Amino acid sequence: MFGLALAYLRDRALTTLLNIVLLGLAVATLAILLIFSTQLTDRLERDAQGIDLVVGAKGSPLQLILSSIYHIDAPTGNIPLDSVALLRRDPAVARVVPLAMGDSFRGYRIVGTEPSYLDLYGAKLDQGKLFAKAGDAVLGATAARELGAGVGQKFVGSHGFGEGKGVTGHDEHPFTTVGILAPTGTVIDRLILTPVESVWDVHGIAHDHDGAAHHEGEAHHDDEAHHKGEAQHEGEAGKAHAGHDHEEAEAPLIGAAGALEPEVTALLVSYRSALGAVRVPSFVNRQTNMQAAVPAQETARLLTLFGAGIEGARIFAWLLAATGGLAIFVALLNAARAREGDLALLRVMGATRVSVFGTILLEGLLTAAAGALLGLVTAHGALAAARAFFDPLAEIGLDPWRVHPGELAIFAGVLGIGLVAALLPALRVFRVDLARTLARAQ
Repeated sequence: MFGLALAYLRDRALTTLLNIVLLGLAVATLAILLIFSTQLTDRLERDAQGIDLVVGAKGSPLQLILSSIYHIDAPTGNIPLDSVALLRRDPAVARVVPLAMGDSFRGYRIVGTEPSYLDLYGAKLDQGKLFAKAGDAVLGATAARELGAGVGQKFVGSHGFGEGKGVTGHDEHPFTTVGILAPTGTVIDRLILTPVESVWDVHGIAHDHDGAAHHEGEAHHDDEAHHKGEAQHEGEAGKAHAGHDHEEAEAPLIGAAGALEPEVTALLVSYRSALGAVRVPSFVNRQTNMQAAVPAQETARLLTLFGAGIEGARIFAWLLAATGGLAIFVALLNAARAREGDLALLRVMGATRVSVFGTILLEGLLTAAAGALLGLVTAHGALAAARAFFDPLAEIGLDPWRVHPGELAIFAGVLGIGLVAALLPALRVFRVDLARTLARAQ
């Protein structure tokens, strides 16, 4: 029966191939949507786990979340270093992890932070040690593997997040790889971690070990202004020309009054109690020049934006699958009509109605199974190609070869479509009049 069904399918190879391709397109679309949406949702939830609030510069809350948690967008700006101490003093706050960003190495972001950042993702060292001083760098598992980096190697970061020829490097401040993290399956795998002071050094920002150099800078600036005022006063008292020369020599450069001060890009906040969720965001948004964004809210908004398009594409794919089923139905019905003489001859030769009925059903199932397998393989291959050509898919950690349990449901659904499509043509077997059919065939 199986061999006969295959022979019938080969007899109309072009029609069979077209039906398989049509079903394959439908299955590929469904599988891509299923795999992408599921992995995206899982990854977003996993990367944001343990982070209750993100504080950063004013701008788009969604952009702040994407840049600070998922590292797939540009930061909204920088905020004063004082904000770290401000939030850590709040009794409702359990943990504040500062981030300083702006540089990268061959497309992998360099993030200035503290060791507590690793605790958010349960990251452990696989090789080497944790960063301890400015210039130390610890690479995530993916970054180390793709860059071919090892402990002890040096590298130079580039300004911005690109990797083109026009990117400016910081040759005077190289980083030294002191450790490599074990894989975690989170965003930290593709990051390069270093102390916040490293980022300040790279950008020529003076600081002390406590990160409070800007306070000393303000005091120093006040002293300079005081001495300068005294010098100007002396010049006005008796040495106008000399005072004029002195004033020219001591005149500050444009922008010197706004000298660079230590800043951070964002703060990842975890609450000690539920009271923090009520009070801290409103305090930051209303009483400071910063903004507070809740990851759960922004992630839900992002998934809602994706959800409408994904649902529409899913409906279209099932309609395409139904169209494939209809094509199988028409093909089998026409084939059954054309082969009535052959089927009647089989009956005369001893084949039962059930075996002939099963042969036609098997044709529908084989066509549907071939289409489903083609679609599933195509879906994984298409995702692998997309990941290779589109960096954002790699950045979210898309695994194109991970099999989702829902693919079995898609496969079963397509088999059901093939079975239903073959059912009506197969039922014609029970209504065939052998004598009349054989007589017409002669």
